[in-house]
Amino acid sequence: MTHRTTDRPEIGVITQRSRRAFSRRQWARRWLTWKYVLAALVLVGLIVGSIWLFLFSSVLAVKQVDVQGAEKLKSAEVRAVAGLAEGKPLARVDLDDVRTRVQALALVSSAEVTRQWPDTIVIEIEERVAIATVEIGGQVRGLDLAGVVFDDYANPPNGLPRVETSTDAGREALREAAAVVSALPEDVAGMVDHVEVATVDQISLVLRDERVVVWGSADESDVKAEVLAGLLKKPGSTYDISVPGQVTIRP
Repeated sequence: MTHRTTDRPEIGVITQRSRRAFSRRQWARRWLTWKYVLAALVLVGLIVGSIWLFLFSSVLAVKQVDVQGAEKLKSAEVRAVAGLAEGKPLARVDLDDVRTRVQALALVSSAEVTRQWPDTIVIEIEERVAIATVEIGGQVRGLDLAGVVFDDYANPPNGLPRVETSTDAGREALREAAAVVSALPEDVAGMVDHVEVATVDQISLVLRDERVVVWGSADESDVKAEVLAGLLKKPGSTYDISVPGQVTIRP
């Protein structure tokens, strides 16, 4: 009997310990579950907060537009065409749309538009450079490397060859003429008074001393320019290099 009475307290202690251990395990399981729930809620909060911050708040909104590369154009013109409203969230600016608007300017050859966090849009433009002039509708205009007509001149710039086109010559003929002019070495280009363009396959150079170079099309223009550089040292009035391997000189 004595032995049994001494065992009962030990059993009670063990039972209490087991219950406490069970309670701790239960609490640990509940906490683990709630921990994931709390973590998920925090993550959702961060995502929602980030969306609001980037897409709807004025914290990361457009405050300035930085125009780079403008020389002939005024920065204000570029900003006006870009149509960027101050205060619009930076992340919601359609960069492709802005680039398309800016590239619609006659003087702009290409444009790149980027975000510069936290509050700036950068517009970097490359302006067209005239390699020749062409008269259209009584107005002297610039012709760039791609054959695009742009800008107006009250007085034609010095040193640029003039392109004269027939009424049948279209945009493609101007591109061909631009390709011919761009292939000329600087010293030869300085000798050219004007470029006559009848069609894409009938292009001629008229030099300042009235000699004529029959160029043909713009194909192999680099080869033709190299041949012409040496050919002009020979006497003649007309130099036909339309086929650079079969050059003819007429007195």
